[in-house]
Amino acid sequence: MNNKSSKNNKNLIESIFKLKENNTNIKTEVLAGITTFVTMAYVLGTIPNIMANAGLDRAPILTSMILLIILTTVAMALITNRPFALAPGLGSVAIVSGMIANEGIPQEVTAGVVFWSGIIFVIISYIGIRDAVVNAIPPSLKHAVSAGVGLFIALLGCRNAGIIVGVEGANYLAFGDLMNPTVILAIIGFVIILVTKMLKVPGYMIISILITTLIGLPMGLTQSPESWFIMPANPLHYFMKVDFIKALNFAYIPFIISLFVPDFFSTFGTAIGVGEKAGYLDKNGNLPGIDKVFKVDAISTAAGGLFCIPCMTTYLESSAGVEAGGKTGLTVISTSFFFLISLFLTPIALMIPSAATAPALIIVGIGMLSSMSKIKYDDFTEAFPAFVCIAFTVFANNIANGICVAIPVYLILKIASKKIKEIPIAIYVLTAVCFLYFYTLFK
Repeated sequence: MNNKSSKNNKNLIESIFKLKENNTNIKTEVLAGITTFVTMAYVLGTIPNIMANAGLDRAPILTSMILLIILTTVAMALITNRPFALAPGLGSVAIVSGMIANEGIPQEVTAGVVFWSGIIFVIISYIGIRDAVVNAIPPSLKHAVSAGVGLFIALLGCRNAGIIVGVEGANYLAFGDLMNPTVILAIIGFVIILVTKMLKVPGYMIISILITTLIGLPMGLTQSPESWFIMPANPLHYFMKVDFIKALNFAYIPFIISLFVPDFFSTFGTAIGVGEKAGYLDKNGNLPGIDKVFKVDAISTAAGGLFCIPCMTTYLESSAGVEAGGKTGLTVISTSFFFLISLFLTPIALMIPSAATAPALIIVGIGMLSSMSKIKYDDFTEAFPAFVCIAFTVFANNIANGICVAIPVYLILKIASKKIKEIPIAIYVLTAVCFLYFYTLFK
């Protein structure tokens, strides 16, 4: 009876996630899901703390955030069958906390701004404008987005470990203190992950992270929690405390745009970048079914606004799960399961030091640079915008910034080279949106 029940469960999982079709299995997907969770676990500490610094109650924000991560990620898994996990975007968290703390905008109005940015995303996703936007972006730029995301992830890992730091009082990056214990632990972790990868150790990424975490104990970098168990706070504390009408005041339109544009392009960039890593993209650099990804992401952002949670977005750290072998939505179903456990055992998840997860991000990021081989280097009007996209994704520290610089450059080069017929109408519209976005940033 038990064998029959187990077989039925496996058949159900196979019918939902099509594991054989994607050349994967349950064990691989679960290990990949754990890897994604481990690399994302930092959100449990950082995001509620940032929101608390803006004057919100940390405990209900934490509970609401975890539940939204679970619900939206499960929705992404079941609707798209892609290994994409969702969580609040750090860029939007910074904007939202700044609106409350620095601009003095009431929490209810701020929540409304997040909600309306999500609604714009929903409308664009459902009336077909999204298809025109995505299809208008040339293949070379799509491959550049993937490479830019890779470098961005690698830099994120280096900065998390303190290997690369911003020099105080100067506008450049440099090596950090290479004798710092955090840097040393990260380097040890990097060696471990390289060796286990080359030896093709099953689940090498999560194993490397766990070994590095254990090594951090005698170094004083992995801290045992004072309490192993916590009770979740009321997740409805901020629910529907939203001023929908005042959020549409003309004065707040720039904030809506500054949340929507990065959310839209970051989702596009992450989906393309992680999709490229997973081998999903077609010959034109398109991700089949990306419309479903956009729809889930858009609705998730609007739903998050109802809880005063900043824009829920497809997370770059999903690439770690893909690198670990994740191919289907089952990967992030297991990620969601571990977030559910963390609802009660958050202190354990927070034990993992950033130095342990940083090597995984660096490895993943470097692996995504292979997409650069598909850029048309013999055509300057294709190659230079691709370079600009990659460079400014890293230099301007944001995926959306890289795309928004590259699109106008692409348009200018095509016009200057008298290749106007190659320019889709949507590129003109996108260029206008990019200029509007930069206007909101520098106003």
